Amino acid sequence: MGGTDKLTRIMQQHSIPPAQPVSDGVLFALAFALTAVLAAVGAGLGARWGWWTFGTGFSILKYAVVGALVSVPLSLLGLWFVVRGRRRGRGWALLALVTGLAGVWVPLHTLYTARGLPLIHDISTDTDHPPEFAAVLPLRAGASNSADYGGATVAAQQKRFYPDIQPLTLAQPPAQVFPQALAAAQDMGWEVVEANEREGRIEATATTFWFGFKDDVVVRLTPDGAGSRIDVRSLSRVGVSDLGANAQRIRAYLKRLAR
Repeated sequence: MGGTDKLTRIMQQHSIPPAQPVSDGVLFALAFALTAVLAAVGAGLGARWGWWTFGTGFSILKYAVVGALVSVPLSLLGLWFVVRGRRRGRGWALLALVTGLAGVWVPLHTLYTARGLPLIHDISTDTDHPPEFAAVLPLRAGASNSADYGGATVAAQQKRFYPDIQPLTLAQPPAQVFPQALAAAQDMGWEVVEANEREGRIEATATTFWFGFKDDVVVRLTPDGAGSRIDVRSLSRVGVSDLGANAQRIRAYLKRLAR
């Protein structure tokens, strides 16, 4: 007790105010923001791990975004009380604010980006004669999207929004390129379903990290003079729009193979 009294006297002599507790409002805002962000992350991971359907995951995500949005004014209110009442917790209030803004910005930015993209989910470097799927067809049983190419309508939208999606030509013949093409597919993290060197065809499945969406990919190698032409097609199993994922996947693969 003597040590405590001495410390109190020293603080009074030097005008050191006693430490104030962190505002309960700030802690509540932080907990609210963290819960919303964790729910948003868990919405996708739970769908990927099979805990619930994609529809349930999107519903959880929707409510998580609303929760993150609510946490923003709560954080600002908590920060105001901290400053006005000269209480501790300014750093926690700022953390709550940043967390809430992140929980709102990431999904809303994705939706905003989707507004400028076509409602297609099938991208091919050859829209006149797209590479055809064979080995993955049994895996697509029950998929909402058909493996049949959508024709001129899809091709026109792809050429308008993704004009850079073109075949890759290499100087080596297909027999030399095939092992490189297979290695590139494996390096992309795809699950190779079939690698038919005789037909010059590689089929694989790519799984997205967050919601675990499965998109199927077919790579076709054909002779092009003394060299090779590589065509790639990437097709989503579900969803009307792929948010540009298939085009990005093809770009990344061809870039890796060209190296």
